Amino acid sequence: MSAIPRVILKLSGEVLAGSGGTGLDPEVLDSVAAQIARALGDGARVGAVAGGGNIFRGIKAAAGGMDRVTADEMGMLATVINGLALRDAVRRAGSAAELFTARPMGPIGQLYTRDRALEVIDSGGLAVFCGGTGNPFFSTDSGAALRCAELGCDLLLKGTKVDGVYDKDPVKHADASRFDTLTIDQMVERKLGVMDLTAATLCRENNVDILVYKMTEPDAIYNAALGKSRGTRVTA
Repeated sequence: MSAIPRVILKLSGEVLAGSGGTGLDPEVLDSVAAQIARALGDGARVGAVAGGGNIFRGIKAAAGGMDRVTADEMGMLATVINGLALRDAVRRAGSAAELFTARPMGPIGQLYTRDRALEVIDSGGLAVFCGGTGNPFFSTDSGAALRCAELGCDLLLKGTKVDGVYDKDPVKHADASRFDTLTIDQMVERKLGVMDLTAATLCRENNVDILVYKMTEPDAIYNAALGKSRGTRVTA
């Protein structure tokens, strides 16, 4: 692994919503962007995958009776809204950023190509990936794992509201125990809910480690982007 790894930040829509739970919290967005811009200035090589759950959650709509393909396509569009907001915020923070979409959406963003994304990342800019894999029935976690594999990333960084992976929900159980490290196979076997099986399998088969960290801690995203974050390391 190089001194500064090439990483993908998986940013959940729920975190970008802040305490409001839905929509975008401008203070949270600016804080995330400032940390990313600072990390880029210090040599980080970063791509970011935006979720869309703060705007629309396709699987929930499908459970309510909506056609699943339609619901997932709406969810893809929600990730583009978050991606546009992140690109704008990072640019305002003083760094270069480009938006890549999994389906054609010009002139809103560039259609994703591996070579162009690598150019942006390795030249010190942020590549923002939206639309998941571009297909229904796949989560944005799977989209993040896919981009990691394609781009030869060292780490998939999953920011959450807790400081790692626990054996049970630490919000509900005071005796929950945190893992410092575990394997992807152990994560799947224990059904720890870090990410879905497709995303986990993609990471395991392509030797991509996952770092689960608390996104709301001071400088958490900055440290994660430089590969020095605290949290739980899930190894391939």
